[in-house]
Amino acid sequence: VQLVESGGGLVQAGGSLKLPCAGSGFTSSIVDMSWSRQAPGKERAGVATMSSNGERITSEDSVKGRFTISNKENLAQLQMTNLKPDDTAVYYCNADGVFYFSDPGEAVRWEQLEVWGQGTLVTVSS
Repeated sequence: VQLVESGGGLVQAGGSLKLPCAGSGFTSSIVDMSWSRQAPGKERAGVATMSSNGERITSEDSVKGRFTISNKENLAQLQMTNLKPDDTAVYYCNADGVFYFSDPGEAVRWEQLEVWGQGTLVTVSS
């Protein structure tokens, strides 16, 4: 199972970016999704979470109203608007739950996993 983030880059303050997180190596999943970020010289911190059924969404206070998390058909996404220099960080997606694997001629199997992406760098200039 692999998660790959993309969409990072350099943006001016007030701008927007969309960070996709594509999953591969599995057939389907029931997972809680989350995004975290690690700013230079700081520890990784949570940004937003979404439960597997999409009914429970949380976000860190500093991004409320600016960042939106979504997850559909093996593609999670973090939509970021009104970006600020303090948002500069490496952003990571995380999937935690059950992954299903279906190979031709074989019974469906499942595994409980927590998977992280490799991160994508977002730099916001003032």
